Amino acid sequence: MKFFSPPKRSSGQDGIALIVVMIAVFVLTVMAGAFAYSMKVETKLALNANNESDLEWLGRSGVEYARWVLAQENCPYDSRNQIWAGGPGAPCETNGPLAGISLKGIPVGNGYVDLTITDLERKINVNTADEALLNNVMRVVGADATESGTIVDSILDWVDRDDNTRVNGAESDYYQGLNPPYVAKNGPIDDISELLLIKGIRDDRSIYSEEYDNDQIVDRFGNAQPPPQYTIRLKNVFTALSNGRININTADRNILAMIPGMDEAIADQIIKVRSGPDGVDGTDDDTPFASVGELASVGLPQAAAPSLNHYCTTKSSTFQVEVDAHIGGAEKKYIGIVGRNNPRDIQILSFCPE
Repeated sequence: MKFFSPPKRSSGQDGIALIVVMIAVFVLTVMAGAFAYSMKVETKLALNANNESDLEWLGRSGVEYARWVLAQENCPYDSRNQIWAGGPGAPCETNGPLAGISLKGIPVGNGYVDLTITDLERKINVNTADEALLNNVMRVVGADATESGTIVDSILDWVDRDDNTRVNGAESDYYQGLNPPYVAKNGPIDDISELLLIKGIRDDRSIYSEEYDNDQIVDRFGNAQPPPQYTIRLKNVFTALSNGRININTADRNILAMIPGMDEAIADQIIKVRSGPDGVDGTDDDTPFASVGELASVGLPQAAAPSLNHYCTTKSSTFQVEVDAHIGGAEKKYIGIVGRNNPRDIQILSFCPE
């Protein structure tokens, strides 16, 4: 009897079959991984949705806790080494109710919150800044002379209440000619992002924020220009809410150098004095200024002294509170703004998710 065996496949066919199997296994593995990741994301989204109201409650509780912390401050000044700023505590806080307080891992109900409190007086209020201050902002930022004049005049035109156009500025007649057209605010800026609408800034948005560094800039002849190099961006300089003066204990070097009568050398000296022997802000050995008058010790020109009280302060009254809320594996960030008129009067000015 004869037996017939199946025809033998060549080694090439075996190799192709093996490759096909490997590809199929790889595709299935990728699909399984994608499915698992999708399920993880869906589970987290569902968890966040279920905890949404609890997270908001935690966020609001965090702002209330920040109000309590700010109400306990009894120092004659505000500085970076104080409890509210995340510092170890100033001497005037050592024996008070804030001793030993932390802004991280604060238990609330079934969750916890982490707080970051920042005073807005460390920035420049764009709504109250005058021409001299705005010119110094442009100098420190690194804007060229032509751009500087346009931006300064256009900001002043945007926030003033009249329709009189400054030499290099713009009012509604200019903005109405744009596509799409709009009108000048002729009132206080509510959010710093409004600066992107203002002549000069809308043409070079990179001066506002690094996120626009890849924008193409063209001159009036339509030629592409290399992006300017700025020291600091306007988003990090301005605030729309504050008491209108700059806290010399919390402002950074760039902001201090923008104050009329000051420069980078004086700013460095201010930071050297206030940061104490270790030269680091926000530590135990800080020696903040108790009053603006103490700036006389840093070598300010005599002519600058009379204007210091107009531009400077050592006491902050407007604070941004970042609340990172955590509960049951879900988390969300909220931003609150509070205004401190006095320890007994601290109002919530705004509250929203980030």
